Amino acid sequence: MTDTQEIAENVSAFFFFGYLAGKRFRKNDEIRLPEVFLVDDTGEKIGKISTDKALALAEKKELDLVEVAPNVRPPVCRLMDFGIFLFEQKKKDKAQKKAKKTTEVKGVRFGIRISPHDLEVKLRSARKFLEKGHFVKATLQFRGREIVHGELGFKKMNEFKEALVDVSRVDQEPKKQGRQIVMLLAPQKNSAKKTTNN
Repeated sequence: MTDTQEIAENVSAFFFFGYLAGKRFRKNDEIRLPEVFLVDDTGEKIGKISTDKALALAEKKELDLVEVAPNVRPPVCRLMDFGIFLFEQKKKDKAQKKAKKTTEVKGVRFGIRISPHDLEVKLRSARKFLEKGHFVKATLQFRGREIVHGELGFKKMNEFKEALVDVSRVDQEPKKQGRQIVMLLAPQKNSAKKTTNN
């Protein structure tokens, strides 16, 4: 199988997945080469044909002759309604942008001696972030001589983790880094969906 035939074989897939989005296409009279490899509007390979014959066929079917693989010889061209193709492509691109959801890593900091009320406030913030689909980086900061009580820091961090078990899963277990303990919580898929559906 030649390169041209292989590319022609995949032309439908290229269009289906939108790989050709944003490219500048040569069409109709802009195609200067004397011969092209033609794929018709149904996806059927017609094969090597003179550019004039391909243009006549496009005109007969009231379609455009569009060069979809210019780097092979002869170039692969397809019969299509170019205006409709561009419109559909724009719709696909818009839908893809909408579907892309940005996730951020939100931070929550507290100390080893945090009061129960303040811890509740931090938990509420973390819960809100997780329900919106964001990751939460919990950081417990040691001050002064608190560093010698590392086990108390891990105990506090586990308490924090347990309080959010219904909306999160642990992405990174609590880990000591210098004068702090860091843990990364990821949202549970179903909790993130609930808030986006509301």
